[in-house]
Amino acid sequence: MTSRIAIVDDEPITRLDIKEFLTDAGYSVVGEAGDGFDGVELCRREKPDLVILDIKMPLLDGMQAARTIRREVPGCAILLLTAYSSQEYISKGVDLTVEGYLVKPVKESSLVPMIEIAIAKMKETKRLKEEKNQLEIKLEERKLIDRAKGLLMKQYDLDEPGAYKQLRSLSMNKRCNLAEIAKILLGADNG
Repeated sequence: MTSRIAIVDDEPITRLDIKEFLTDAGYSVVGEAGDGFDGVELCRREKPDLVILDIKMPLLDGMQAARTIRREVPGCAILLLTAYSSQEYISKGVDLTVEGYLVKPVKESSLVPMIEIAIAKMKETKRLKEEKNQLEIKLEERKLIDRAKGLLMKQYDLDEPGAYKQLRSLSMNKRCNLAEIAKILLGADNG
């Protein structure tokens, strides 16, 4: 699948050069913008895999636009582009957790590898977030099941294996997973 990229830079010549590099390399350029406001709107609308953002732009600069895009377009990798290589700008990029930082003038030989790394990094971050969410759900389910076991142990004077066996039996008979059975039992106990 071709990666979808947005270009946001106030210099039309720079946008044109980058677009040419990208299309020659087989990427799909989903849009261009000349300032941060239009860049944010472009990313909201197109949801690109990656946005290349110039730092210094009128109205809304690249740092402010990156902050908004990060919040509103999850899964979009951000590559900052600038003529400035000072530590101050690099630190701001690190604070924004962008996926890459390139100094102008941009060369195709450095742009393409940076894009590939940035997109791979974003995919890995997305995968880790999804894994974290799944683990949090499983932990909450485990807590429910443990509370339901405790309730059964107390109500029926069961040991832990006996309470778990009863939960499993209910789960199989009612064709519900253990967490659903636990919610029902705990809800019935609170009502």
